[in-house]
Amino acid sequence: MKKQVKVKPNSKQQKIQEEADGSLTVHLKSPPVDGKANEELIKLLAKKFNVSKSQITIKSGLSSKTKLVEIDTDI
Repeated sequence: MKKQVKVKPNSKQQKIQEEADGSLTVHLKSPPVDGKANEELIKLLAKKFNVSKSQITIKSGLSSKTKLVEIDTDI
């Protein structure tokens, strides 16, 4: 399953909002430095979709606020 994810780093609290169009807005505490925000994003998504962190891949937008994330739910 592929999800469009909009990331908001340096937020006060972590949360995932599902938008009307099926995309996700994810508020992260981590700053966008040295991949810390991406690590936190993968950890949060793994928890939400009940999969391991290795089943989540950031397909595009590694250094962008808008990312395309693939979640492998077939395992």
